[in-house]
Amino acid sequence: MTTQSRRVVVTGAAGFIGSHLCERLLALGHQVVGIDSFTDFYERARKEENLEDSRGHANFTFEELDLVDADLRPVLRGANVVYHLAGQPGVRPSWGEQFGRYVRDNVLATQRLLEALKDMPVERLVFAGSSSVYGDAEMFPTKESALPQPVSPYGVTKLAAEHLALLYTKNFGLPAVSVRYFTVYGPRQRPDMAFARFMEALVAGDAIEVFGDGEQTREFTYVSDAVEGTIKAATADVVGQVFNLGGGSRVTVNRVLATLEDISGIKARRKTLPAAPGDPRHTGASINLARERLGWEPRVSLREGLTKQWEWFQAARRRQGIAEAG
Repeated sequence: MTTQSRRVVVTGAAGFIGSHLCERLLALGHQVVGIDSFTDFYERARKEENLEDSRGHANFTFEELDLVDADLRPVLRGANVVYHLAGQPGVRPSWGEQFGRYVRDNVLATQRLLEALKDMPVERLVFAGSSSVYGDAEMFPTKESALPQPVSPYGVTKLAAEHLALLYTKNFGLPAVSVRYFTVYGPRQRPDMAFARFMEALVAGDAIEVFGDGEQTREFTYVSDAVEGTIKAATADVVGQVFNLGGGSRVTVNRVLATLEDISGIKARRKTLPAAPGDPRHTGASINLARERLGWEPRVSLREGLTKQWEWFQAARRRQGIAEAG
């Protein structure tokens, strides 16, 4: 974004990445409208907490609404940029009976948003995609030009939503760009995600559940890096394109656990479970395109980012303990 103030809309504003994005946009001087429906699979109180800093800002307004059912035009009117981060996350729960929810919240919600925007003079729509669209990619690091072959229902819905956004660019001139996040972590990470679960288990003395042998690799991306790449996608001359946003290195789950043990000073107990259906064996991002076209570079190393998340996690536990004692 330029230093000129813009009116921006963030869907999924109360979520993990969305709340960080709102705070960064406010810090840059923009008028921010946050949208969230609080229907995620973790408790509302945590998402309300995510919004605390933004709610205290004079340039922030919030709308609680469902993208599928609501009339979106009034809240979108006058927006220069729309960041679409709302959706149903999580690979493992996307099988079976829950699939309908993923279709509704990822595909149908995106279609409703695109329909509302197609006749509006918006400068940019940035769609938050996922590395899950690649599935078990044939090449690492994986380039954006690789054939998407998702191996989970979640990945299928994220790919469908991404394709929808680009369809509206080609057919209606809606200036959309997609960014594909590779395993984002940091303060406020969703409680179902690996690092959050690992930390909870460490302090509780519980066994950490590791799916498979732990030698599967992931590209981990610190949340501030993901946010900066997302913002840069709103102003670069890249309409109709797709960009990987990855942390810059691929590490095993076992390596993550060893680093976390070192940071926390707590020895982990492990419980090995079968590899989960829909979890790719490896993920790895080629970020050359984002470097070249967005001028973006990840800056936070895994150890530094894990340390920040651990410190935030400990502070959140202390606050919770004080609240319960009071």
